[in-house]
Amino acid sequence: MPTSTTRDERLAQLRAAMRGAQVDACIIPSSDPHLSEYLPGRWQGREWLTGFTGSVGTFIATADFAGCWTDGRYWTQAETELAGSSVQLMKIPSGASLLHIDWLAAKLAPGQTVAVDARVLGLSTARLLADALGARGIVLRTDIDLLDGVWSERPALPPAAVFEHGAPFASLSRADKLAATRAAMAKAGAQRHFISTLDDIAWLFNLRGADVSYNPVFLAHALIDNDGATLFVADAKVPPELRARLSRDGVTLAAYDDAAAALATLAADSTLLVDPRRITAGMRGAVAPGVTVIEAVNPSTFAKSRKSAADAAHVRATMEQDGAALCEFFAWLEAELADPARAPLTETAIDRHITAARARRPNFVSPSFGTIAGFNANGAIIHYRASEAAHAVIEGDGLLLIDSGGQYLGGTTDITRVVPVGATSEAQRSDFTRVLQGVIALSSARFPRGTRSPMLDALARAPIWAAGIDYGHGTGHGVGFFLNVHEGPQSISASAMPEPHSAMEEGMITSVEPGIYRPGRWGIRIENLVLNVAAERTEFGDWLRFETLTLCPIDTRCLHLPLLRADEIAWINDYHATVRARLAPHVSGPAAAWLHLRTQEI
Repeated sequence: MPTSTTRDERLAQLRAAMRGAQVDACIIPSSDPHLSEYLPGRWQGREWLTGFTGSVGTFIATADFAGCWTDGRYWTQAETELAGSSVQLMKIPSGASLLHIDWLAAKLAPGQTVAVDARVLGLSTARLLADALGARGIVLRTDIDLLDGVWSERPALPPAAVFEHGAPFASLSRADKLAATRAAMAKAGAQRHFISTLDDIAWLFNLRGADVSYNPVFLAHALIDNDGATLFVADAKVPPELRARLSRDGVTLAAYDDAAAALATLAADSTLLVDPRRITAGMRGAVAPGVTVIEAVNPSTFAKSRKSAADAAHVRATMEQDGAALCEFFAWLEAELADPARAPLTETAIDRHITAARARRPNFVSPSFGTIAGFNANGAIIHYRASEAAHAVIEGDGLLLIDSGGQYLGGTTDITRVVPVGATSEAQRSDFTRVLQGVIALSSARFPRGTRSPMLDALARAPIWAAGIDYGHGTGHGVGFFLNVHEGPQSISASAMPEPHSAMEEGMITSVEPGIYRPGRWGIRIENLVLNVAAERTEFGDWLRFETLTLCPIDTRCLHLPLLRADEIAWINDYHATVRARLAPHVSGPAAAWLHLRTQEI
């Protein structure tokens, strides 16, 4: 993030502002008013202060301490990016995401004050913070944004225009989605429903934007009632023609900054539905006294996770185009690696070429996240991102991990593959094979409809655990339909709670991505997206299975065949036969030759 001051100078300015406000500790979360994963520049304050660019982290400053809390996916990255500053890396063990709250309660004395901006603080986190600090007699202030006074180059709100995501890709009209939402509101006993999360709003109104990197969403809040809906969005972002179509569907536009005021003027006898996990403390605090607040998961969160048959058809077509682009890319990559006269190939070149291959495909919009291309030791950094300033040359022997994805009008893709460079060792091939066994085990599962998604995590880990190995991230995340690449409510993760809202239902798209990481040596992750489809009905209820959506060969040169069972070999051969049949009509020349070579039976 460009800036004219050093990190220590910025921290000194923050501490001066803290002294002026009589604040003893300041929290800067990785968050915005919509609790987004990827943040517009205006709310990247933690990155501006520390230089740490990971998507998860909480910064805390006191008069004599500065620390950044983040989980195991980012420890190596944070150590590198925080080096040379006075900010300490505070490691969060798996499942302990609120460790910084315990630290504050232990380190501060009764009567001292902690400040955090309620406008970017999740309500559920705010409640835990208030309880922990209150029990120790520590004062919590949420009415102040200390960054505003010290961040002179703070970015403005993004100006990109909003556009419609309609037919043929949107299988339900805006009016139908709003009607279904109102039915869910009535079932919950609510007259109104307030939404702040950008993916819910984009899906519900069949709109998309470009305000957040990689996610086609736009900054807005929404208030829905029994007769209409108000969309709080910057006026200049909505073209007149779109404004007229929204009006015909009963949608009124209001200024982005007017959302809190609208909540403050609700009638005292009204009922309001909000999702406590997806609204900030600031917005919840703006609700007028006397309003009955009903807390439940946003109905749109469930609805958008369950893709319709038409949605699934679009995603399958998108996977064919994405897979064809990957054939072109991998054909190019192997030719480059085989050419002794080529210029040195770097990790940064991977991102450029894989994005260019996708951009040649119909309905491509953008990458769905920043491409991860890590060679050997860099592949062991789970959220590694090569840059022009720091990257590896791909040469010699080893493994290259490539995690990438695309946003298309017909769906969102996310795939990880590992390819050999030069010779590979038996240890590397054994690790690769165990990871693939984890993919096969979970992808082949059948489970009762309504199974809590975290319960499935162990299926992918079992072949890896059998070798005394584990990995420090979840196995699967939900994926949107031309929306966020990380979407709930389902999460196949050992650290997630198996709560009712995490139940697996037909139509959900989820990643399957186990891994093995050897720090300083290599990293292996294999990732496909899968669709929940009906399997059968028995006396014990309805059963689901996974349909693998991702279409791209898995490099069998990395396998250690003695580890594989006959049924696992059959799965690999069946998958590759499907990949070859589905992608062959979309490729030609070197890409077709590569596809044929890499889908041969083993």
